[in-house]
Amino acid sequence: MRYLITGSAGFIGFHLVRRLLDEGHQVAGFDAMTPYYDVSLKEARNALLARHSGFTAVSGRLEDADALNRAADQAKPDIIVHLAAQAGVRYSLENPRAYIDSNLIGSWNVLELAKRVRPQHLLLASTSSIYGANAKVPFEENDKADEPLSLYAATKKGMEAMAHAYASLHGVPTTAFRFFTVYGPWGRPDMALFKFTDAILNDRPIEVYGEGKMKRDFTYVSDLIEAVLRLMPLSPTSQPAPFRIVNIGGGQPVGLMTFIETLERALGKTAVRKMLPMQQGDVPRTHASPELLMQLTGFCPQMGLAQGIGAFVSWYRDYYRV
Repeated sequence: MRYLITGSAGFIGFHLVRRLLDEGHQVAGFDAMTPYYDVSLKEARNALLARHSGFTAVSGRLEDADALNRAADQAKPDIIVHLAAQAGVRYSLENPRAYIDSNLIGSWNVLELAKRVRPQHLLLASTSSIYGANAKVPFEENDKADEPLSLYAATKKGMEAMAHAYASLHGVPTTAFRFFTVYGPWGRPDMALFKFTDAILNDRPIEVYGEGKMKRDFTYVSDLIEAVLRLMPLSPTSQPAPFRIVNIGGGQPVGLMTFIETLERALGKTAVRKMLPMQQGDVPRTHASPELLMQLTGFCPQMGLAQGIGAFVSWYRDYYRV
């Protein structure tokens, strides 16, 4: 099949594109290579993808509708997967405009594109941050999610709402994934696992927010990709809109201190911890209900934290030669 993947040089995009290429599909990857984090890491991911004859790299920003349309006209996609976004909760306090431009205007451009090219299925990356500080756990897809604590979450909620409207108006089958704290090899340098690993190996203190009392439902990247692939052929047909939201998380939240201790064992080194209060915009816990994912696909993320962190540490040591 033919795919158009936005954010193909990003962490999740890279893993998805590589899996699709390994299975023999044709993929056009659309990415702006923005400098939110180390561009050389994105370039290294892209270089690995470029080894496949089925991969075409297209450089462009989501805000550039003409660039998106040119990429789609060349790719003629059966399926569109929209992963590109301005990510990160904390950065939204520093540069809110980037979130409006990418996550709202850029996502609207993708919806307009889908309206025109009419793929078999449009799939969009959303986030568990949408649930905010909901007291009810685990988080279910039909839970109230109208009180975001960060602009990042608000823009993703806005994307979901626009996508529902477009599915209703134009009939493009659409699935929005709510990802829960994805980690693994080739991860993002702004995420805790990457930052903690770098700090511990270089004898710097790690910053432990929320006094270490936060919990996260960690999802290993290969589990997430498996879930996405299983959902691709399952186009929603519901009325009044062919639209669904699906959590992708295992439903087994882990305390931040347990996460740090697991990383220390994998590195064979103890962290110096700098305990700090909760940062503005952070949520105290995330906890996915995987029931809908299980009903639809028969699959649930299951990689154990020790094994997943071990795989990341092995990749990190190899990539950075430490």
